[in-house]
Amino acid sequence: MKLNSKIIKKFPLVSIIMNCYNGEKYLKNSIKSIIRQHYKNWEIIFFDNCSTDQSVSIIKSFENKKIKIYKSKKYLTLYAARNLALKYARGSYIAFLDTDDFWHPSKLNLQIKYILEKKKKFVFSNFYYLKDKKKSINKKMRSFKEGFVTQSLLDDYGLGILTVLMSKKFFNKKKFNPKYEIIGDFDYFLNLSINNYFGYIDKPLAYYRVHKNNFSQKKINLWIEELKNWLKKNKMIFNKKGFKLLNQQKYLYKLKIKKILENYL
Repeated sequence: MKLNSKIIKKFPLVSIIMNCYNGEKYLKNSIKSIIRQHYKNWEIIFFDNCSTDQSVSIIKSFENKKIKIYKSKKYLTLYAARNLALKYARGSYIAFLDTDDFWHPSKLNLQIKYILEKKKKFVFSNFYYLKDKKKSINKKMRSFKEGFVTQSLLDDYGLGILTVLMSKKFFNKKKFNPKYEIIGDFDYFLNLSINNYFGYIDKPLAYYRVHKNNFSQKKINLWIEELKNWLKKNKMIFNKKGFKLLNQQKYLYKLKIKKILENYL
């Protein structure tokens, strides 16, 4: 379903949320991966969160009318920034791409086709981890089955926000928790999955770049505190609905061990 310009207006506009804080290193690659999409009816909502590097200059250099640039007046948590960026989105559907990640050219094309043909509101895919130019597939999603997937996600969470395409209407009802810096999408998608069908395309349609400046790797203490907070707030809610959070508790323990080892080394 490769679309030409004559029929593109018949298909829904996709707003791609790109939040940025000092993302100059890989930004060009990320933007180029959007421009090279087979599906062409998109806009980029580029929301700069008080960068001090050349990120804004780089994005302006593309001189593309489909790229909308906004700047925060003060530094915000990542998910507060995502919420503000969403306010500027005009599209019927929302996708997310951070400045160090990038997409396969068929990503939006396949997902729009899925949504239109199956009449679903949420779809995601598998993805590659990219580290030192070597890629490896996200093994957590290899045997994943679409549907009402809450327990599957709780058992082994591997949903990457960079792979999601979803109806904007979800955000009319509820936004990301602005207090989170790391687990905001984990929190949002798990709660959303309880009452909504999650479509899945079993292909790696995105690349998640692993490097020493990944926020979750730099802020392990914050990651631990956010997960502890999430378990305290959500354990009873999920248990009442028949879901088990044993693996989240195990993962929290692993993070604590990792922190101890890092401090020791």
